[in-house]
Amino acid sequence: MCLAPSRKDEVEMETSDRTSSAPIMPPKPEQVPQELGTSKLFLVAAVLTWLITGTTISSLNKWIFSVYNFRYPLLLSSLHMLTAILLDYPILRFGLIHGNTEEDLTLNTAARFKVFLLSVTFCSSIAFGNLGLSCVQLSFAQMIYTTTPIFTLALSKLFLGTKHHALKYTAMIPICLGASFSIIGEVQFDRTGCIYLFASTFLRGLKSIQQSLLLKDENIPSVTLLYLMSIPSFCILLLAAVVLERGVPWESPPDCDDRLWLFILLSCLGSVLYNLASFCVITLTSAVTIHVLGNLNLVGNLVLSRVVFGSHLTFLSYTGIGLTLAGMFMYHNCEFLAGYIASRRPHFTIERRVKSE
Repeated sequence: MCLAPSRKDEVEMETSDRTSSAPIMPPKPEQVPQELGTSKLFLVAAVLTWLITGTTISSLNKWIFSVYNFRYPLLLSSLHMLTAILLDYPILRFGLIHGNTEEDLTLNTAARFKVFLLSVTFCSSIAFGNLGLSCVQLSFAQMIYTTTPIFTLALSKLFLGTKHHALKYTAMIPICLGASFSIIGEVQFDRTGCIYLFASTFLRGLKSIQQSLLLKDENIPSVTLLYLMSIPSFCILLLAAVVLERGVPWESPPDCDDRLWLFILLSCLGSVLYNLASFCVITLTSAVTIHVLGNLNLVGNLVLSRVVFGSHLTFLSYTGIGLTLAGMFMYHNCEFLAGYIASRRPHFTIERRVKSE
């Protein structure tokens, strides 16, 4: 009666002995959760940095344009690029980041041409965005920027052939509708500023697709990519500022002080951190996700616009905010919603059969 259990124990002991005699390998499965946890923490830190710096830069730029009557948005954008060059060069020169810096900076002709095209798109999006901010309220600009995921989704399908879940396309409806309500509800409307901002929105989506290709396909590190694209971007923006803004008079307000240059310096430093954080977020997620996450800036920017600049929002504006946030929730939880809908289908089928019987 006891032979079978004892034989079973012997087999288990033999198996364990054979297993123990095998060479001990590193516990790779135990390292995977740690790597995933570190990656998630890094992603959260990058997203928070990107959101905070994005809100701060928008408010600083609007403060510079409206309070100090600074009428040189292209010059300000060129200073952003110059700051990126001055900060990234010593980091790359002295090897303060991991990786082979010489190999990273040595790109083939095709990759360098892609970086140049990214610089052109980058400069155009920043220039149109700053031109738009000089014409309209910050809240109005932010509402138009909420439609960036729609452009990015279409461009990723067109250029990358990316297949998205049907719920992601559905989520674009409340995002776009919310932005439309917000535009209708905005008190101060300027047609020229609206055109500038929509052009900037389209170019921002195209820029994200280009960044995703360079960061993931070409495997260019974030700091290296920012440095390489900042050089032609600075030249393009500075030339545009000299040509287009040379004859623009600057009527400084009576209470203008030296704090203007402090705000410009903070805007330049924040832009470098913002661009690096955006590159990291795109590397860890996707070009569409970063713009959907960017809609979280909506609430913060609207609060700052109302408190600092005295912007007035109507009921339609607040309705648009709610729709935009609802669409963002649907986009980020499309897999959960799809699973929930799929799990509820059998219940509906059973209920229909019971009712029919």
